[in-house]
Amino acid sequence: MDKLIYTAMSGAKATMSRQASVANNLANVSTTGFRAEMNRLRAVPVQSEALPSRAHVVEATVGADMRAGAIMQTGRPLDMAIQGEGWFAVRAADGSEAYTRDGSFTVDANGMLRTRSGQEVLDDGGNPITLPPDNSIELGGDGTLTATPRDGTLNAANPVARLKLVNPDPATLQRRDDGLFRTAGNQSAAADDNVKALGGALEGSNVSMVDQMVQMISLQRHYEMHTKLLQTAQEDDRAATQILSRT
Repeated sequence: MDKLIYTAMSGAKATMSRQASVANNLANVSTTGFRAEMNRLRAVPVQSEALPSRAHVVEATVGADMRAGAIMQTGRPLDMAIQGEGWFAVRAADGSEAYTRDGSFTVDANGMLRTRSGQEVLDDGGNPITLPPDNSIELGGDGTLTATPRDGTLNAANPVARLKLVNPDPATLQRRDDGLFRTAGNQSAAADDNVKALGGALEGSNVSMVDQMVQMISLQRHYEMHTKLLQTAQEDDRAATQILSRT
């Protein structure tokens, strides 16, 4: 009886946790550069002095869906997207180097290039990028940012920085609580000349609303099945108690 209770109880709990991940994916269906969270359920034996006859279910995050989202043309010079594989390098709030696909950048009052969340965007030397005022910014395919004065000689274009574009092994990337990805051990990835960028465009989320809704419905049915098993275990226990009391 207790085997059934262990399985059903832990299964219902893990299903609720997985449902939360699906809800998070749905909440970010329109978030620029978002990577869907992937999860799975697995059985783990219960460690005790009794016989190893019990197992419970745990939910495990196995990583993120690294498929690229759709590229959307915006025409805004500070909107940038990665074509194919690769990441923008930024400096996280804790000072570590982190990676994102969200290229909706802004310039602060000091001319520093930042993400919408406030992280500093890094150049190929790992330093923050500062853009000159009163200049039009154009992004080259290799990540080079070129500034052209809005007044005076319009053809006086000067390269001011080159974005640090990286392409670490996806298996080494981990998403942290701030939504940014980092390599295992917080090691800085080397710049990759093969990563290409596109100006005036953004990459959309790779979350499929239809797929996530199907998963949500399926998980709801799994949860109902687990609670039904708990009810069945309770009814069986009540019936067994009545039979034993008569004997």
